[in-house]
Amino acid sequence: MKNILKIFIVLAIAVSAMQVSAQKSQKIGHINFAQLYELMPGQDSIRAAFNSYQEQLQIQFQAMQTEYETKLNEYQTNMATMSNIIKQTKEKEIVDLQRRIQEFQQTAQEDLQEKEVELTAPIIEKARNAVKEVAKENGYSFILNSTEGLVLYTEATDDIMPMVKKKLNLK
Repeated sequence: MKNILKIFIVLAIAVSAMQVSAQKSQKIGHINFAQLYELMPGQDSIRAAFNSYQEQLQIQFQAMQTEYETKLNEYQTNMATMSNIIKQTKEKEIVDLQRRIQEFQQTAQEDLQEKEVELTAPIIEKARNAVKEVAKENGYSFILNSTEGLVLYTEATDDIMPMVKKKLNLK
């Protein structure tokens, strides 16, 4: 009986020691990823490319809008002298143009979102890879994104921003 009790005590101590050891080995860090992203080089060229693309879409939209206004004004000015068939044709043209403008707006918005993802993806990937490398090099089990609002509470964890900035040669 004493041997069983001794074995049980030794096992209990061993299990407790393993749990404490497992808890200590999980190192948790955090980084403000939005801040890191803003520090990454290439932001100016991304903004310039995005703004250029947005401007191209805006020019196209303005051209369509001008065409619509011209056709509408022409229709309203000459409506009294138009035959029914010409009136119907002009009305159909105006409605079709209005529909195309609405479709263009929707498509342009989707294109802008895709363009933003396309332009920012390489920088985001580079930042993520640096975070992963720093985490592995320094034995972190978890890295939390501490961008405002994403982490509601955390006990004391390590801010790995200085290490990631060093890894990426950022100031």
